[in-house]
Amino acid sequence: MKLIFEKHREGSLGVSIPVSDVPLSKPLDAQYRRVNQGDLPCVSELDVVRHYTNLSRLNFSVDTNFYPLGSCTMKYNPKFTERIAALDGFASIHPLLPQLMGGGMLAQGSLEVLYETEKLLNEITGMRAFTMQPLAGAHGELTGVMLIAAFHKANGCRRKYVIIPDSSHGTNPASAAIAGYQVIVIPTDAEGSMDLQEFKKHLNTDVAAVMLTCPDTLGIFNPRIKEIADMAHAVGALMYYDGANLNGMLGKCRPGDIGFDVVHINLHKTFGTPHGGGGPGAGPVGVNEKLIEFLPIPRVIRRTDGTFALDYHRAKSIGYIAPFYGNFGVILRAFAYMLLLGKDGLIQAGEYAVLNANYCRVKLQEYYDLPYPRICKHECVFSASRQMKNGVHALDVAKYLIDKGYHPPTIYFPLIVKEALMIEPTETESKETLDAFIETMIEIARLAQENPQAVTQAPVTMPVKRLDETKAAREPNLRWKK
Repeated sequence: MKLIFEKHREGSLGVSIPVSDVPLSKPLDAQYRRVNQGDLPCVSELDVVRHYTNLSRLNFSVDTNFYPLGSCTMKYNPKFTERIAALDGFASIHPLLPQLMGGGMLAQGSLEVLYETEKLLNEITGMRAFTMQPLAGAHGELTGVMLIAAFHKANGCRRKYVIIPDSSHGTNPASAAIAGYQVIVIPTDAEGSMDLQEFKKHLNTDVAAVMLTCPDTLGIFNPRIKEIADMAHAVGALMYYDGANLNGMLGKCRPGDIGFDVVHINLHKTFGTPHGGGGPGAGPVGVNEKLIEFLPIPRVIRRTDGTFALDYHRAKSIGYIAPFYGNFGVILRAFAYMLLLGKDGLIQAGEYAVLNANYCRVKLQEYYDLPYPRICKHECVFSASRQMKNGVHALDVAKYLIDKGYHPPTIYFPLIVKEALMIEPTETESKETLDAFIETMIEIARLAQENPQAVTQAPVTMPVKRLDETKAAREPNLRWKK
C-alpha cells in the first residue's frame, strides 16, 4: 500500500476554502508566520478518504478480530454502552459545572452515576467505599498503596516493606516503590501459588502490606488466600487486591470477604470497555471501614435532601490523585454495563470467562507445554518450550497468528514461565471463534515440527513483513523522504 505522500499529484485539491471576508484585527507577528508552504501531498478528497479507509482495514480491532490477549482483557464493548456515553447530557457536560453552579444542580445526573457506581462496586467486592478517580489500573495501585501508607502513618507505624509474589502484575512492585516502600518478592511454588514457607520467613511487623494479584498472572486462584490474609493481619499488615483479573472471580468470591483491605478494579477490563495503546482506562480503589477517612478528595456524597454534592473537607485524605473526578466516560460505560447485565448476568460473565479459558487449556494442552497443569480461572499460560527445540519461539507463534487474522496473545509474560503464551479469551467470545483459534494454534504446533521455517518467517501476508526487531527499535525509520 502506497503512502499518502506517494499519491501526490501536483494540482490535486482535497478542499476548497473561500477567501476570508473577515478582516484581521491584528496580524500575527512575523516570527509566528510560516515562510514556506507545508510539505504536504496534493491529493483529492476521494483519494484521501479511500487511503485512510483502506489503512484502517489493516488495523486489528476488537470489532474485526479475536483478541486472546492476556492481562489486557480486550473484550467486546457493547454498542449500548457507547450510545449511553454519547448522550448529550453526559458527553457535553463541563467538569467544572459542580463548582460553578451552587453545588452541582446542573450535574446531578453525572454525580449520581459516580455515587451509584461506587455502591455497585462495594457490593461486588465487599468493600465499604470507593474513590472513582484513578485513571488506570497502575494508577489505582499507587493510590491504594498511598492509602496504606497514610493508614500506617496515622497509627504511628514506620513500616518499610511490601510483599509481592513473582506471579503478580509487573506494575505492583513499581507502585509500591514509588510510594516509598522496599519490595520483597516471594517465588512461586510448584502448584503455581505464592510459596507459603518463603512468605512466612519474610512476614514481620516491618511489612506494611501484601499485594496479591488474584487470580494471579498464571490464571490460578490461591486456595490458601484466607490463611495468608490472617497471617498478614496478625502482624498489622494490610492486604492489597490487584483486581485486574477480577473476571475470574466475578460473582463467586468477594475480595473483602476473604480478608482484603484495599482493592483496585480495572473497569475497562471487567465491565465492558476494552482498552489498548494506553487507554482509555479507569482504576477505582475500594477500601474497608478503617481506610475510608484517607480516600482522595473530593468524595461524592448524598445530602439529606437527596441531592448529590462533592465533599472536599476530609482532614486525613491523601488529597487529589487525578484532575476532576476520574475518567467519567469509562465509569459511565461500566455503570450502564452493570445495569444491563444485572446480578445474574455479571455472575454468568465470570462463569463464561473461566469456562472459555479452561476450554482453551484442555484443547491445547496436548500441543503446548503447560507448566502449571491446574484448572485455571480467566486465563491459561502455556509455554512454547517444546516448539523451541525446533527453533520456533513464542514470538514466532505470535507472528504466525497475525497472518491468520488473530491478535497475538501476551508472550513472555509472566516472566516465571519460559517462552510464555498467556491466552485470555474473555467471556464474550463464542465457541465457534474459540474453535477456529484453537485449530490455528494446533496448526502452528504441527508446523513447528514438520516445517518450522513456515512459522519463523511469518507474517508474510501483512504490508510489513518480519522485521529485525532489534534494529527497528534502535534505528526506527519513521519518516518518508522524497
